[in-house]
Parts: sequence; structure tokens; C-alpha cells
Amino acid sequence: MANKKQTSKSVASKASKILKDNRYSATSKSVAASALAQAKKK
Repeated sequence: MANKKQTSKSVASKASKILKDNRYSATSKSVAASALAQAKKK
């Protein structure tokens, strides 16, 4: 059964900011990248 859940625009935006900011840990960036991977494609 495929996962049909997608990351919302607001969460994707926050995840993008986390990936660009060097103050966050590698774990935080990994979670953010995972959220972006599930974001709706344009």
C-alpha cells in the first residue's frame, strides 16, 4: 500500500529554511529533507 500523504506548503517552506540554515543539526536537516521529499511537486 503506497503512502499517499504529502507535506503541506507551510511545512515544506519551513523545511527549506532549515536546510539553508547552518545552525540546525544534521538530524534536523535529515528530517527536513524527508519532508521535502514528500512535498507536492510543481
